[in-house]
Amino acid sequence: MPVDPSVQPLLDVTSYVPTAPVTSVAAQRRASDERSKILIASYYDTPPEPAEVFERSVPVEGGEIVVRVYRPHGEGPFPGHLYIHGGGFWLGSLESCDNPCREICVGAGAVVVSVAYRLAPEHPFPTPPEDCYAALLWLHEHADELGVDPRALSVGGESAGGNLAAVVALMARDRSGPSLALQVLGIPVCDLTMSQPSVQEFGEGYLLRRAGMADYADHYLSEPEDAQHPYASPLFAQDLSELPPALVMTMEFDPLRDEGEAYARRLVEAGVPTRHMRWSGHVHGSALFSKLPGSAREYHGIVSAALTDAYARLGEEVAAR
Repeated sequence: MPVDPSVQPLLDVTSYVPTAPVTSVAAQRRASDERSKILIASYYDTPPEPAEVFERSVPVEGGEIVVRVYRPHGEGPFPGHLYIHGGGFWLGSLESCDNPCREICVGAGAVVVSVAYRLAPEHPFPTPPEDCYAALLWLHEHADELGVDPRALSVGGESAGGNLAAVVALMARDRSGPSLALQVLGIPVCDLTMSQPSVQEFGEGYLLRRAGMADYADHYLSEPEDAQHPYASPLFAQDLSELPPALVMTMEFDPLRDEGEAYARRLVEAGVPTRHMRWSGHVHGSALFSKLPGSAREYHGIVSAALTDAYARLGEEVAAR
């Protein structure tokens, strides 16, 4: 099918992952933040209101990062969801992902911890995934303080955030870290070699551009060979067994489509319970814009429902032990 007509206006908006910077990184980030505000104002419904939103500092190797915590209404303990923003590993912020965090907090009845991981190129790979994993450990260790059940944790994000969510799940398995009920991988970056067919097929004219993808890989990777490290490109992980169940969302006209779908297939082959959804007619990220008619309105509800179901299954398993 062609691009959904409701998505067409987005194709006139400059991609939020810019092409080669012509000014400083700081200036590019400011410009990206302004574009993000315009997109959110134009294409997002007003999100539901959590009971409480506050920020905390989290120690990480070489410094500290900030997390923003969203608490739902009602009596805890609640499940806990680590949310990781997108932006090509060098853009994005707590503000750019505020709406989906509020949607998940209220929709899934979970405490959401949103991570302001340190960004490339100042902090290239492996700093962003290590920051995100440190935030997961902090969430687990501070569960009582946050009103979270430490046995009911999950992780998720979109685009670069989907990559980092997948990598956090790998790290938690490899390092005997906290158990995760679900990994939500929205339009994930899974192959930084940019070798999947959809990169060429949809690399121009569909919001996210191939040149922008090359730029964020260049910013993010310390060495070219890092592109095949499983903590940079999870599609290159040799073993995907014993990972948490996954929800993988891809968009039909997205350069990242094929790598996300390849990762979903490999999860299934490894015996990981996996649900994959391709959003027909959509470009990179457009299904998140809740003001668009039709299927776009469903995205946040599906994520919240998947999390709710995962927490419920986990509770049943705990009760049966």
